[in-house]
This record gives sequence, C-alpha cells and structure tokens, in this order.
Amino acid sequence: QVQLVESGGGLVQAGGSLRLSCAASGRTFTSYAMGWFRQAPGKERDLVAAVSRGGRTIYYPDSAKGRFTVSRDSAKNTVYLQMNSLKPEDTAVYACAATQGPSIATTANEYDYWGQGTQVTVSS
Repeated sequence: QVQLVESGGGLVQAGGSLRLSCAASGRTFTSYAMGWFRQAPGKERDLVAAVSRGGRTIYYPDSAKGRFTVSRDSAKNTVYLQMNSLKPEDTAVYACAATQGPSIATTANEYDYWGQGTQVTVSS
C-alpha cells in the first residue's frame, strides 16, 4: 500500500506557473505507475499526465501538451507536475494517483491509490 500527499497548489494569475509535488510513502515507489488528474466543480475527473514506473514513458492529453511536464524522483519518492502558461480553465483540484497494475495508466479506474488533492486556482 502507498500513501500519497500532494502539495504546491495555490492561486496564480493567468500565464503563471506552479509546480505540484506528490510525496509517496513506502519503499516500493518504483513499482508504481503514477498519474496526475484534475477535477473542476461539476466536471469529470480528467488525466493531465501519466508516467510509467521507470519514468521512461510519459503521456499527456492534448489539454496538457506543451504546458505541463511530469517527472519523478525515485530517491525522493516524489512525482512532480510542472504547469506553465496556466489558464483560468486549468482551475481545479489536482490529485496524484498510483497503480501497480499497468506500466503506465491513462484512465482513473486503472489507479488504486489516490491523494487528497491540492487546489489550483488561476485568475484571469
């Protein structure tokens, strides 16, 4: 089992940047594929980035390509989400997730563990 704790959210103006962190407990961090999701009020939870166990395979949906960068640091048991050129429509609760299933997972139902999330608000 793994516990996930996100940090780094906040209020930023449009065009700004934020870096989210997700710290994972346990000694088997490298056995988990990781993902970042977001959910705005009244909307579905959407994937914004996924990274494989070894970090070599990364997936972004079109909404995140060119603006978001996911990375993982096995020494720190942490996965990061660098978000640049933020837009008001990026406002949401962002949560990280982990799975020991597929080597990389792009849908929410593939993930077994979830953090509580961190709020990101982008003002216009």
